[in-house]
Amino acid sequence: MTARTDMTEGRQRQAARRVAVTGLGAVSSLGIGVDAFTAAVKRGRNGTGPISSFDTTGFPHTRAGEVADFEPETVLEALRPHEWGRSSLFAASAARLAVQDSAVDPELLSRSAAGSIMGTTGGESAVIQQLTEQWLAGGLGSIAPELVAQAPAGQIAGAVNSELCLTGAAQTLPTACAASNYALGYAYDLVRTGEADFMIAGGADSVNRFTHAGFYRLGALAEDVCRPFDADRSGILTAEGGVALMLEPLEHAVDRGARVYAEVLGYGVNCDAKHMVHPDPTSIAECIRLAQRDAGVAPEQIDYICAHGTGTPTNDATEVGAVRDVFGPQPPPISSIKSMIGHTMGAASGFGALICCKAVQEGFLPPTANLEQVDGELGPDLDCVPGRARPAFPRVVQNHGFAFGGNNAITVLGRVDR
Repeated sequence: MTARTDMTEGRQRQAARRVAVTGLGAVSSLGIGVDAFTAAVKRGRNGTGPISSFDTTGFPHTRAGEVADFEPETVLEALRPHEWGRSSLFAASAARLAVQDSAVDPELLSRSAAGSIMGTTGGESAVIQQLTEQWLAGGLGSIAPELVAQAPAGQIAGAVNSELCLTGAAQTLPTACAASNYALGYAYDLVRTGEADFMIAGGADSVNRFTHAGFYRLGALAEDVCRPFDADRSGILTAEGGVALMLEPLEHAVDRGARVYAEVLGYGVNCDAKHMVHPDPTSIAECIRLAQRDAGVAPEQIDYICAHGTGTPTNDATEVGAVRDVFGPQPPPISSIKSMIGHTMGAASGFGALICCKAVQEGFLPPTANLEQVDGELGPDLDCVPGRARPAFPRVVQNHGFAFGGNNAITVLGRVDR
């Protein structure tokens, strides 16, 4: 008996393999490793604080979710950290942790059809910032060649494959804040169809002055903490980190006695194609329906929604409006972990997928921290799981990722009972 019970509406899957998540890796402001990350989320701990990675002089908003004391050499086994940018090191470290967590033999991975799909918003934006500062200070001839080699965004997936000796696809998807869900959906398809036997999916981005300044100019930054769904919410906090999920065929996972966190049931993607930064509720509602149709589940089977939940007035209202359009007046519990880790950009929906996997495995609903009073304009009886995690037994969960440009990606995951 599994979460995939009534699959009559899903795409034809006679020859398709079921796909399990068997390993999780997190490099975050709440800690390194899935156990540290999950424990902090369950407590509703705030991982944001004063920015230390760049000079904030002149900024009225000076807080972010930074990964403190990140020492990649303590996690990585193959890469030489000085040769890679911060985002790539986040990605490779999270991937190494996910492989360790899965208990898959690394040599088996290197001999198998295995690769990585990683999402990002800014790529190696911290490297680009350094190059820009060098150029402005000393001219084009002053920029460091070793930094130029680190700059391409494709280095993020390349770092994962290099660290794990993977010879399959190494693709970096720059679909911004929905990118990790795009990556998870693509990786799921590769394993489901047999094109790959193992895939690492996730995302990475790093805090930097450029991104922080951009969101400040958009008027989207919160001054102190991120408060999704709160009546007094004012915006996001920029953040960083890397996240990775190990995917493999469910049958193979069962045969080797692996711990199965969850099954990837399906996903949906679409694009608003209307406004660069203003989300469209009709398009988001359609993306929800696409994901549920692909997963073969009905709205009433969804037990929890991990929201995009940025904490901006517009995003939260639009997202909740789309949810009510699909689920009606009584949607399932919906919460946002951005209240704790900030907005990790291309890694955001990957962290959402990770905590969804832990929720179905351990039996809890992730909380929305910093929530004091739910905005009444979001409608009555909205359950945002305030404060701390709540014991529960969700079987099917829905994970949201929305991005500038109208890119929407939603994944659906379910519990596997065996």
